[in-house]
Amino acid sequence: MRHRHFWLISSALMLVFNPVFADTEQSHYTLEQAIDTALTSNPELSIMQARIEQANAQLGEALASFYPQIKASLSYQHSDNPAQAFAMIIAQRRLSFTGTDFNHPGGVDNYRPQVTASYSLFRGGQDYYRSQAAKLGVETSEFEKYATRNQLINNVTTAFYGELAAMQAHDISLRSIEAVQSELNQSKIRFDAGTMLKSDVLSLEVQLAEARDAEIQAANAIELAQSMLKTLLGLSANEAFTINSTQVTALPDAPAAFDELLNQALSRHPELMAAEKRVAIAEQQVKVSQGAHLPRADAFVSYGSDSKDLAYSTSRDNVTAGVMVEVDIFSGFATQENIKKAEHELTAAQEAARQTRLRIENQLKSAQIHLQDALSRAEVSVAAVKAAEEALRLVNEQRQAGVVTVTRYIEAEVARDRAYSRQINARFDALRAEAELNLATGFWQ
Repeated sequence: MRHRHFWLISSALMLVFNPVFADTEQSHYTLEQAIDTALTSNPELSIMQARIEQANAQLGEALASFYPQIKASLSYQHSDNPAQAFAMIIAQRRLSFTGTDFNHPGGVDNYRPQVTASYSLFRGGQDYYRSQAAKLGVETSEFEKYATRNQLINNVTTAFYGELAAMQAHDISLRSIEAVQSELNQSKIRFDAGTMLKSDVLSLEVQLAEARDAEIQAANAIELAQSMLKTLLGLSANEAFTINSTQVTALPDAPAAFDELLNQALSRHPELMAAEKRVAIAEQQVKVSQGAHLPRADAFVSYGSDSKDLAYSTSRDNVTAGVMVEVDIFSGFATQENIKKAEHELTAAQEAARQTRLRIENQLKSAQIHLQDALSRAEVSVAAVKAAEEALRLVNEQRQAGVVTVTRYIEAEVARDRAYSRQINARFDALRAEAELNLATGFWQ
């Protein structure tokens, strides 16, 4: 009993501390686990999050215009120009009418440490409109991240079902190879005994080659789908990864009416929301350009001192305050051209939004048709598989009785395998079409 407990504990510790064993146990991903891993590890979402943070920083930069601007400076001047030298002497509180030659004051040094504060009182609304555009930029980045997230989920879903379809097709190919190989071995024995034609043996060899070719293609399809999944999940090519091939997913329901689906897409599709936000941003930029025609007013105050050296004294400090109003009378038509540029950008944003809506409508209609088509084919394929299985059974009985040739048996088996392949394709086409429809309606947002 003690030995049994020891081995149970040892096995548990190996799973915890040994990454090889741990990866083996945890690498069988369901679709939900694959999507969660992609949402956590795919670098595309990290890029979009960085763009959101960048938009937030741009918003902070735009809001900085509503705060006072404070600067500190230290300047040095030397001049023997009578006017400038006389002004520096007065600022330093050293003016004396005795012993001063105002026409030849000599070289004068002036050091001025200074703190200046300024505040924008009015800029034609430009600061406000820039801040509104920046806020809309943050919202646009968030919608773009949602769109990227939805596209990622759709890609993972499509690749996951693609690999499952390839795995099932591979199983059919292996089963076909096994059946044809067994029949070929028996046929060779019969041919050696003189009870079978050489042409029948050659037909089986051709059928075996075709089955092996289908197996190679299915195996390559599995590798390609798995490589795509690893990329989407942010896994390296050498990391262990296997999907859960036993996962059972029911066929989706029939899609709703197109008008209902379109209303859903128009109300929540992140790409359309982002396009509309870009239009709003362009509108704010037009107002920013138009604001250049209006006057600008700034208030300022500065505190500092002037001295012939760096020694500070409150007897030499001074304060200057004021308000400045300015307006552009003529800017070489730059303001008008900036307005035209902003208006053209607004037109481009509006057309891009219209194009986005048309593309979403087309994507929605295509996904609806694909889902309806796949569901219809899936329904038909069920009856086809049953008929092909029954036909193969009857042909096999007839062949055992010597009524039909091996060629007819091969035809029946090929028909059975094709019926299964059509059923697999129809089923997974329906699941992929459902994911495409979810993407078109913005379902995953």
